[in-house]
Formats: sequence, C-alpha cells, structure tokens
Amino acid sequence: SSSLCLFSSSFYSTSSSSLCLSSSSSSLCLSSSSSSLSSLCLTFFFTCLASASASTPGGEEPNGAGHLMDFLDEPFPDVGTYEDFHTIDWLREKSRDTDRHRKITSKSKESMWELIKSLLDAWSGWVVMLLIGLLSGTLAGVIDLAVDWMTDLKEGVCLSAFWYSHEQCCWTSNQTTFDDRDKCPEWQKWAELMTGTSEGAGAYLLNYLLYVLWALLFSFLAVSLVRVFAPYACGSGIPEIKTILSGFIIRGYLGKWTLLIKTVTLVLAVSSGLSLGKEGPLVHVACCCGNLFCSLFSKYSKNEGKRREVLSAAAAAGVSVAFGAPIGGVLFSLEEVSYYFPLKTLWRSFFAALVAAFTLRSINPFGNSRLVLFYVEYHTPWYMAELVPFILLGVFGGLWGALFIRANIAWCRRRKTTRLGRYPVLEVVGVAGVTALLAFPNPYTRRSTSELISELFNDCGALESSQLCDYVNSPNMSRPLDDIPDRPAGPGVYTALWQLALALVFKVVVTVFTFGMKIPSGLFIPSMTAYHHHDWIIFRNWCRPGADCVTPGLYAMVGAAACLGGVTRMTVSLVVIMFELTGGLEYIVPLMAAAVTSKWVADAFGKEGIYESHIQLNGYPYLDVRDEFSHRTLAADVMRPRRSEPPLAVLTQDADSVEEVEALIKGTDYNGFPVVVSRESERLIGFVGRRDLTLAVKTARQKQEGVVSSSLVFFTEDPPPLPDDPPPPLKLRRILNLSPFTVTDHTPMETVVDIFRKLGLRQCLVTRSGRLLGIITKKDVLRHMAQMMDQDPESIMFN
Repeated sequence: SSSLCLFSSSFYSTSSSSLCLSSSSSSLCLSSSSSSLSSLCLTFFFTCLASASASTPGGEEPNGAGHLMDFLDEPFPDVGTYEDFHTIDWLREKSRDTDRHRKITSKSKESMWELIKSLLDAWSGWVVMLLIGLLSGTLAGVIDLAVDWMTDLKEGVCLSAFWYSHEQCCWTSNQTTFDDRDKCPEWQKWAELMTGTSEGAGAYLLNYLLYVLWALLFSFLAVSLVRVFAPYACGSGIPEIKTILSGFIIRGYLGKWTLLIKTVTLVLAVSSGLSLGKEGPLVHVACCCGNLFCSLFSKYSKNEGKRREVLSAAAAAGVSVAFGAPIGGVLFSLEEVSYYFPLKTLWRSFFAALVAAFTLRSINPFGNSRLVLFYVEYHTPWYMAELVPFILLGVFGGLWGALFIRANIAWCRRRKTTRLGRYPVLEVVGVAGVTALLAFPNPYTRRSTSELISELFNDCGALESSQLCDYVNSPNMSRPLDDIPDRPAGPGVYTALWQLALALVFKVVVTVFTFGMKIPSGLFIPSMTAYHHHDWIIFRNWCRPGADCVTPGLYAMVGAAACLGGVTRMTVSLVVIMFELTGGLEYIVPLMAAAVTSKWVADAFGKEGIYESHIQLNGYPYLDVRDEFSHRTLAADVMRPRRSEPPLAVLTQDADSVEEVEALIKGTDYNGFPVVVSRESERLIGFVGRRDLTLAVKTARQKQEGVVSSSLVFFTEDPPPLPDDPPPPLKLRRILNLSPFTVTDHTPMETVVDIFRKLGLRQCLVTRSGRLLGIITKKDVLRHMAQMMDQDPESIMFN
C-alpha cells in the first residue's frame, strides 16, 4: 500500500476530478474535492489491511508468514549472552553498544525525560568508577587494619583494648619511654600474660608454641573457607583477571561471594605469617567490586565488552590501594592486565585509582598519613659509580625471577598431576606450620612483610631503634652523635646482616611452595639491604668526607624492584610504582636500570612472567599480544575440519526443520554454526551462535503456536515456498550474524593470529571464492601456536 501511495503521488494532478485505486478484493474512488492525497493513501492502506485480514484465516499471511512467525524480531531473554568458559565476541559487543548509543541519542531529541536518561547513561561510567574507588579503598583499609591486629595477635594482646595492635596499644600508653617505645605495660606477650614473666627459656618456648598455633589456626580457617564457600578466592587472581579481560567468561570468579570470602581469607592468610603478600589479591578484590557495580547498570551488565572496560579500571584501583601508587596502578592495568584499553578507559582508570587512594588515605590505617606502611622519602643523591651495583642488582633480580618461575611452575604442575592436589587443607596447614617454625627465631622473618620492608627501606637516623642502625657512639667523636656516616658499625649491624642473609634464603625457598596454594596469595617483595663504609678504597674518589655515600634503603628498594620485575616482567609501571613510594625523581634512573636489566636477564631464560606461566599451566585461552608468531603456515593448515575429520556442521538458509536443528545442537558441542545457501553450493550466508540458536528454538516452542518438529527454520527475509497447509515456519534471521569475519585458505597464519589478537575474534571462517571450507577458532590458534613451540597442544583445556 505504501508503494502504491508513492506511485499515486507521482501521477496525482490537481486537474484530475477523481482518482480510483483498487486491490484484489476492493476498490476505492475519491474525488479531488473531497479528499486530500494523504487521506487517500491512509484510507487505501487500511482498506488493503482489512482485505488481507479477511483473505487469510486468523489474520495470517500466506505460507504462515504472519505476526506469529515474526515474534523473534523482538529481543528475547538471554539472547547475545555467553556460556561459562567461553570467549566473547568483541566485534559483536562493540556493534551492540554502538546500536544502543545510537538509539539513546535519537530518543534524547524526543522529550526532556529521554534527554535526562541519555545524560544519566553518559555519566553512569563515572558513577561506577566512583563506587569502585570508594569500596576498594574501604576494603583495603579494613584489610590493612585487620592484618596489623591479627599479625600482632600471634605474639601478644593489648590489655586496655584487645582490638588494638601492638603499636596502637603503646600509642595510647602514658608510660612509654623513648628508649623502649615498642614496650608498654598495656601490651603483654602471651607468656607474660599466662605465667607472669617474659624472660627465660620457658617464656620463649611458650611464645614460640603459641605463635605456631595461631599461624596454624589462621591458615586452617583461610583454606577451609576458600574450599567450602568460594574456590575461586584462592591464589593472587591476576592470571585469571588477565584471561577474563582478554574476553574469557569465568562465571563466579568476580561474584559477590568470592569478594566476601577473598577479603576475609586474605586477612587470615597474610596474618598466618606465610610468605605471601596482599598486593595481588587486592587487584582481584577491586575487580570483584567492579563486577558488582556493573550489575547495577544495564549498560555494563548486558555488554561483556563494556564490562571489561570497567574491570580494567578496577584493576588500576586495586594496585593504587595496594602500593599507594595511583599513577602506577593505571600503568599496571595498561601494561600488565588489560587486553583492550581505549583512551576513555585511561581517564576513568585514573579517576577510580584517585578515589581509591583518597579513600584509603582518609581511613589512614597505618597512622602515618601514608597509603602504605613502607612509604619512604630519600633526599640524598646517588653517584654515577653506583650504576654498577644497581645493574648487578638487576642481574640478580632477573636470575631470581627466572629461577622462581621455573621452580614454582614445576611444583604447581606436580600439585595438579599428583595426589598432593587432593589435600589442599593439609598442604596449606603443613606449609604454614613449617613457615612458622622456621620464621619465629629470626626477627626479620617473624614480622609481617610490610613491616620488614618498612624497616629495610628506611634510612638510619637518631630516632631509629633497629639493629641495622646500631652504630657505635663514642664520646671522643668530634661530630654530633646523630651524624651516622662517621660512626663505625656496632655488633647489631653485623648480627642483622647474617639474619637478613638467612631471611633471604628462607623467603626464596618458602615462597616457591607458597605461591599457588588454595588460599589468597600474592607475591611478596623480596628486599635487600646494605651497610656502608666510606673509607673503602672504591669510595675514596667520589665520596665526600662525613657525607652519606651509600643509601642502604635505596639499595633495598632497587633490589626489591629488580626481583619483582624479574618475576612479573613489569618495567614502566614498576618504576612508576617505586617512584611513587619514594617521592624522589632523582632515583628514576637507578630504578630504570635495575628494572630493564632484570627483564633482559629473565627473558633470556623464558619470555613468560609468573602470571603468563600460570595462565599456560591452567590452560586458559589467553592470546598474549606480546607473543610473536613467525612460522610459515597458512589458514588451511589450521582450519577444521581436517582431511581425516567429518565435514563441517552447517545450517542451510531455508531447508532445515526444527527437528534437524535440534538434532544438530544435541549431537555437537560447537559454539556456533555457519549458515550456507545449500549443502551443495556451500556458499556462505552468515554465522549463528549455539546459545542464541538454542534459546531461539526453545522460546519459539514455548511462545509461538503451531511450531512443531517439522516446522521449517529459515534465515532469509522472505519465507521459502511451502506446500499447502504447512506448520508455521520459524524465522531466525534476527540472530544471524550476516558479516562473519572470513579469510581465504591461503592467508598466512601470521596474519590470522594478528587478526585474532587485535579484533578479539571468537572464530574466523575460511572460504575460497565465497565457498565455505572450514573454521578457525581461538582455541585452534592457541593449539597451533603451542604445537609450533614444541608444547602440548592439548594443554589448552577450555573452549
């Protein structure tokens, strides 16, 4: 009727006295004086509509192509969603968001309410970032306070308020002296509380025993809660976060229950004294917060691509509160974990990290107005000759990183393939018991990692009571007593040196067995320290008399950065994090030299960092953008089906019945099916996802009357010719992807791999002259890459 109206407008003339229009069952004549052209078209439209309704029973069009068939033109629940352990289609998610934004923009011009809704949609991203920052900072502050209290609880208790840590207890005491500022009557060790004395072998053994028992209790509670309530709460979470951000679906990994259990068990695990840190798990906690707030906005809950933009910003907030480094957190998210990081995400990540850091600073969990316990400020210069030891620290860090990765992966693989993995509770409790037994005698392993790093990073001064600052005070010295460069080292310094050496060996060995257990565990920051003697011959030419020639805390910081860089292979973000910890621009060059050297040395033994190694160990389908593919293979060498395999399972555009479609779904486990013109020509039309097809058929059987097993399924605009009185056909064109990504069979695999990386494809169809030959999935690409590197291609476990 609309085309007829257009035809009539072309020939309508004011000189005509009348106009007659006719259809197959009725006619209509109007004079120019009695009706306008618009009323003529409108009247004839309804006449044709009534005629069509009268000619077909029930108001259906011929061949059953009426409104009953077209109900799927409207969205139905769960369409476009993904099953667990599957990869998202980045291109489809991008297209869906573009369509959504286009509709909102067009509607915003209709009314003031629609304009307000569009503004709320535009600001929803910033609201989510604000909520993530607030919750992440709050949880980090609570974790820091709880860890501080529970760590001290292993050694004693505050009598005035049992919820106070050792330091907080003595802050409030009026009897604390400068010489014994770590002692106060309100704080008592367990032996003193039980026996009334804190001296002697008996008191020492009692404190020793209770220290071990508390460690066993904390570790047992941590692993039990993880095992029973949230298995996904174990580990650091960063390998899984990287995999999720690359487009993989792991339902429940960022859920509310995982967030709760991870927060509680992280406190227990760190407080147990195990050789682990809370920095990595805080990234997981922040991403759980991001996923929680995504569910409040349909813009993110219904689009997996947009959800991952939020998770990238949440990862930045996690590092911001872990190290007190907002800028370093943004760079960490960009360099280490994010797969897709547009400019808009960069701004929002910075905002989320800023809010998280501000929230943590407001809580002030350490009482030092800083975001971390081990924040330091250096003001002494470094000398060019010191680049040599800085580079040597980088070499040590790289060697340590490579050694740690190989040893830890070997142990974790043994855990997965032997009976050891069946007893996670026993393993955690056993490692915690051994750690506590070996850690208690050494003061540098007994205390928490943050306190240890704080002591090693800080320079000695007149207010320091550490053994590392035990310099001899001689009354005959001409310089003031607090002028440490001219004072000789005392016995405390030498004692501290061999204790630190033992602590280093202890941490190196124990961490190999700790990282990867079924509890929240992050990598500790291995630290080094040094003491100086400016009378040595190597310092005479460039050390001023009476000046600080070597800053021991700086060497500890550079050594920590080198070791952490060797393990994780971070460079830019690591240097910025350490810079934000020190607040000194003059130490950028030493940090850069150590970080780059550690990465070069570690890369010589293997390109993968600890997180990439655990991704490979777990078989996650992660396609690293930093990997290079230089093998001379073609798409035809990788596509399926192979010559010995059955032909590719396809659907035709208009020749399959509902029964045949259901049989194909039931008999295969493919993620989707190509749609061709016919099985004889195999000319490609599009691609339909398995989940969408399953939901569409199921919904049609429930809501569309007359759909039976013999009903025809077609993906074209118009229904095919049908015999007389057929069952209503099923139109599924809405769920068909009409523009699937295709390559020819002679496309180099180097190009195919690059396409999969940069476009985030789930699958790619292989054609020749428009004829479908096969399909290449992301899993096929990963298997082929593993095979080219002489690895087991079946290690890629997930679809």
